Amino acid sequence: MTGQPLSIFQVAGRAMSAQLTRMNTTASNLANVGGTASTAEAAYKTLKPIFRTSFDAASGLSTVDVQQIVTAGEAPTKRYDPANPLADKDGNVFDAAVDETRELVDMMETARTYQNNVEVMQTAKSLVIDTLKLGR
Repeated sequence: MTGQPLSIFQVAGRAMSAQLTRMNTTASNLANVGGTASTAEAAYKTLKPIFRTSFDAASGLSTVDVQQIVTAGEAPTKRYDPANPLADKDGNVFDAAVDETRELVDMMETARTYQNNVEVMQTAKSLVIDTLKLGR
């Protein structure tokens, strides 16, 4: 922190940035549904952001940032498919274990949260403009 109190615009902006990261990881997960690899290690693993909340004593506001992005969810699924060019010596391939339904729900929730923060910024902007008009 810079020592200056956080503004509502900074809080909403950071929340929007965190949700954008969440949307990007969700999009990556959805793009890899049905992905296949020759080893369990090479198979795509679901990505999830870990958020960190910080309290700013000067303003009394809390903000959120992405602390890190981690792999989560189930392990890749081994499937016997000897005709697949990615099959190992035993004829197995490994499918990415991405839960498509969960990812779609996450995407909708993320979009709603992002939109809520846009509305917070629009409301704060309107209040600032209305306050400035009072001085006329």
